[in-house]
Amino acid sequence: QVQLVESGGGLVQAGGSQRLSCAASGRTFSSYAMGWFRQAPGKEREFVASISGSGHSAYYATFVKGRFTISRDNAKNTVYLQMKSLKSEDTAVYYCAAGPSVARGQRSYDYWGQGTQVTVSS
Repeated sequence: QVQLVESGGGLVQAGGSQRLSCAASGRTFSSYAMGWFRQAPGKEREFVASISGSGHSAYYATFVKGRFTISRDNAKNTVYLQMKSLKSEDTAVYYCAAGPSVARGQRSYDYWGQGTQVTVSS
């Protein structure tokens, strides 16, 4: 069982930066691939980024376009999402998730956090 708690959301101006964190419980954090997803109002939840258990491989959604960086610190059981050049369309609830392998599909992840709201004002 893995419990995930996101933090770092809030209000930010367009063009600004924000870093989200996701703290995980358990002793086997490094064995899980981690993903970030987001859900904007009235839209389906979508893939943002994912990272392998070792941190050596990372994948991004096309719309990220080099603006976001996913990373992890296995010693701290934490995964991060560094976001820069934020746009109003990045406004969403951001969720982290843990699963057995790096994937873009939501069904590949077994554990989910409750989400953190990011609001980008224009």
